[in-house]
Parts: sequence; structure tokens; C-alpha cells
Amino acid sequence: MSKVSEADNSAPVFAALGDVTRLELVSRLSDGKQYSIVQLTDGLGLTRQGVTKHLQVLKQAGIVSCKRVGRESRFTIRPDPIVKARDYLARASAQWDEAIERLRASVED
Repeated sequence: MSKVSEADNSAPVFAALGDVTRLELVSRLSDGKQYSIVQLTDGLGLTRQGVTKHLQVLKQAGIVSCKRVGRESRFTIRPDPIVKARDYLARASAQWDEAIERLRASVED
């Protein structure tokens, strides 16, 4: 996969995680269990409609999935997009470390 497409794939994940409420929702979902909107709203200080909007952003980024159970929507985490974004950051960090080391070596010569 090219660097551009890796960045393209990770960008929606970074954008979705760039909000405190969405980070909290991901944290709550990270145990792998299914949660309803009511359960996820508890303690957040937001309306169900507000939480639903945040969950839709996470869903569009591929971070959560939604399953209907009767009249309820149940949300679960999908870790693959987060893992891929983390791997992208690790590779970018390694590239920066190499570039800094080359710069240091050229300055010390």
C-alpha cells in the first residue's frame, strides 16, 4: 500500500477520534461488548440524539458497527481501523526518527 493511500485510510479515523466525546465513546466500547444508545449516553451529559451523532461519525470512519436488536441499536467497536491508524503513526514516527538521526549525523560530521 502506498504512503498516500495509508494516510487516506487513516485520516477519517484520526478525524473521528479528534473529539473528546468520541474518544470517551471508543473507550466505553473498547471492552468489546455491545451497548445501546441509552447505555452509552449514561454519564456523558449529552442527549441520546447528541450521542447518536457522535456514533454516526465513528461508524462512518469504520470504528464502530451498529446492529439492530428489536427496537434498539447496539454498537460495538471495530478495532481494525484504529490498529491500522496506530501502525501508520508508528511507521511515520520511525521515518522521522531516521530523518533526525541523518540530520544529527550530518551536523556532527
